[in-house]
Amino acid sequence: MSDTTVDTAGGEQQTELKRVMGPKLLLLFIVGDILGTGIYALTGKVAGEVGGAVWLPFLVAFSIAIITAFSYLELVTKYPRAGGAASFVHRAFEIHFITFLVTFTVMASGITSASTASRAFAENLFKGFNIFGETNAEGQAVVNAGAISIGALCFILLVMAINFRGVAESVKANVVLTLIELSGLLLVIFVGLWAVAGFSGAEVDFSRITVFESPSGKNAFMAVTAATGLAFFAMVGFEDSVNMAEETKEPSRIFPKVMLSGLLLTGLIYVLVSITAVALVPVGELAQGGTPLLTVVERGAPNLPIDTIYPFIAMFAVANSALINMMMASRLLYGMAQQGVLPKPLGLVHHGRQTPWTAIIFTTALAAGLILLVTSVSNLGDVTALLLLGVFSVVNVACLILRKDTVDHEHFTAPTALPVIGALACAYMVGPWTGRDLSVYAIAGWLLAIGVALWALTWFVNRALYARPTRIKEPQDLGTGDGGPRN
Repeated sequence: MSDTTVDTAGGEQQTELKRVMGPKLLLLFIVGDILGTGIYALTGKVAGEVGGAVWLPFLVAFSIAIITAFSYLELVTKYPRAGGAASFVHRAFEIHFITFLVTFTVMASGITSASTASRAFAENLFKGFNIFGETNAEGQAVVNAGAISIGALCFILLVMAINFRGVAESVKANVVLTLIELSGLLLVIFVGLWAVAGFSGAEVDFSRITVFESPSGKNAFMAVTAATGLAFFAMVGFEDSVNMAEETKEPSRIFPKVMLSGLLLTGLIYVLVSITAVALVPVGELAQGGTPLLTVVERGAPNLPIDTIYPFIAMFAVANSALINMMMASRLLYGMAQQGVLPKPLGLVHHGRQTPWTAIIFTTALAAGLILLVTSVSNLGDVTALLLLGVFSVVNVACLILRKDTVDHEHFTAPTALPVIGALACAYMVGPWTGRDLSVYAIAGWLLAIGVALWALTWFVNRALYARPTRIKEPQDLGTGDGGPRN
């Protein structure tokens, strides 16, 4: 690891990256990372598990996320360098295979998240242009499932082309994307207020929000647990902000209040959106199809042309999620190949575009396979949540282990009880007792098996041909090493 100079007052290390992000830009980055596919695509599926009490799983998911955020805050202010979960876990356990598993799991979660976003993108696109529609068994208008798969596949190939060409990462661009994503959710809340005021003539029934229903016959605790596992997908993203530590001014000082503010803001928006949704649309209708918030807008403001533009707002939000996640996944895969824990060809960089073309093709192939083989958006979202809950459980434990490691600058310290509660809560949410579909575990298992198989192949080649160890040498440099891709 390179030597750094530390400003003990602010916990700010001197790095090669320019520190340009202040509190406002960091807040927008965090909010933009959290907002996206989850709330746009899965609100109806969560409602299908618990009925009108759809806000409760989002509240529980928010609670687990904010507890885990305390561990991330302690670690990122203690070690304000890029690298995220892999870097923290490596410091705590110093077991290279565990570091690799955590890194590959994070990468796989990006691919499943992008696959979820791709299916949601296709469904919103076809709803927006009113094509490929059909009527389901309940007499409701939905988009043809085959058309969604083909549209999602075409979209992920478009993302691959953009990823290959190179996308200049810009804080200003993130601000614009965040505002568009946020506008779609605020529009839902506005429609609810419009209907409550009696301007739209829509039926509003707030009594539904206290009605608990579990079509699968689960008791209240198990149903909320199952729904929380799905709702947690809507809360992920805050952990990505730790990779901006080296580009943030005085991270040890501003990260805690900004990250917690971002989580509180998104949690409040999610609860208000879910309450609005069930007040305007009966749960049975809300749970059908993959565009629940479009249904809410159509029902709440039938006399306004909002429903015409809303599919495109939602489409833009989930498209942003897909592109960011596929960029992250390809760069992580490239970084692991560069550090010698995955086959070397996956670390090839295109001479002209300076992008990791083999890693881009490989991650796109995995995403395309998921799109074609897993047609359920809720299952894809659940796989993402499952993978990240496992990572979060390990990060909470790492936070406790690293308490014995001291640094020479001030940093945030979480109350000891919170990492303990976070580790136990995340580990509990990973288990099969949550009622999660067994196919979700199978999908996650196959993805990790691919990673382990590639690692084993690399280990054999390294040992047989080069007599060198197979290990991640610098977790904080994954995807950003010298000589790597530039965007």
